[in-house]
Amino acid sequence: MICIKLKKLTETAQKPKKMTTHAAGYDIYADVEELLLPPMDTAVVPTGFSMEIPPGYEAQVRPRSGLAAKKKIGILNSPGTIDADYRGEVKIILFNFGKEPFVIFRGMRIAQMVIHRIENIEMVQVDNLQKTQRNDGGFGHTG
Repeated sequence: MICIKLKKLTETAQKPKKMTTHAAGYDIYADVEELLLPPMDTAVVPTGFSMEIPPGYEAQVRPRSGLAAKKKIGILNSPGTIDADYRGEVKIILFNFGKEPFVIFRGMRIAQMVIHRIENIEMVQVDNLQKTQRNDGGFGHTG
């Protein structure tokens, strides 16, 4: 088990939490007065907390499936990454893909966060790569 340290930046901030025992993600809550998100527009929504992620890990911020399916609300840079050396407030870039305005309010679950281990790698420049059956087949190459 790893330890993620959280710092509340406001009195109203809520700690991310799992909604079920085996959930992979921790729901993240908005910490903002009522905010209207018009159709086809973006809002950077504060959460009221910052955190300390241990080196070798990242937090991925992902949309909540319920908001996406029912309200057409997603995260513009999904998945967003929170690096281990970031100490600022966690903010969520919400986008309204729908046709109706969407109201964001304090305590609303707006995203989910999943913690991932990051491997250190070495990039090595070469002149040739090993051939594969797919090789350079890109988008839609299998039909």
